[in-house]
Amino acid sequence: MPDPTFRPKYISFDCYGTLINYQITPVTRELVADLLTPEQFEQFVIDFRNYRYDQVCGVFYEYRQVLHDAYARTCAKWNLPVAPDAGQRFADAVLSWGAHADVPDPLKQMGANFPLVILSNANTNFLDVSVPRLGADFHAVYTAEQAGFYKPRYGAFEYMLDQLGATPEEVLHVSSHTRYDLMPAYDLGFTNTVLLDRGYDPPAPVYGYTRVESLDELNTLLGL
Repeated sequence: MPDPTFRPKYISFDCYGTLINYQITPVTRELVADLLTPEQFEQFVIDFRNYRYDQVCGVFYEYRQVLHDAYARTCAKWNLPVAPDAGQRFADAVLSWGAHADVPDPLKQMGANFPLVILSNANTNFLDVSVPRLGADFHAVYTAEQAGFYKPRYGAFEYMLDQLGATPEEVLHVSSHTRYDLMPAYDLGFTNTVLLDRGYDPPAPVYGYTRVESLDELNTLLGL
């Protein structure tokens, strides 16, 4: 938000990781930690994260299977057996997560002043469970299932813009993920993006985002 006078028509958010506390490592630990040294497990978690990203760069398909396939590819790299119910266990975990503790109050304040939107990398039924836990009203919730694309595919963002009848310049997009959100948003002409820095990705300031450490800080920048 280089221009302090900017008043977005909509504020859009990534959901999992940014608003919902993404906690996939405990389930991963249950599945493979006994088969790896602590140092190996740390690298396995990194590889699993990278395969999840790669897995959503193609044709859309069901999120539970995405999680399973990314996990299976990671296990293949490490020559480990794949639990047949791994995808379901990961999906069940996602459905159990709640909001980051620092989200509900400032998000509710933001929603009282701007229309809020979610653009999420999951099936719609996941958001049906997760969004009510955020404690704020949303103008719209868009999912990869509805768009037919996962982020970082441009089609996910284009779907959101088409549904809103908005241009990239009119939307402030907020995410904790540079690779999934802020890089493709930059490519598509979003001129106002915010990294809510939760330590997921290395910094990439060349993509022109504003970095904040909390939604309270973002509300201050918005004049709230």
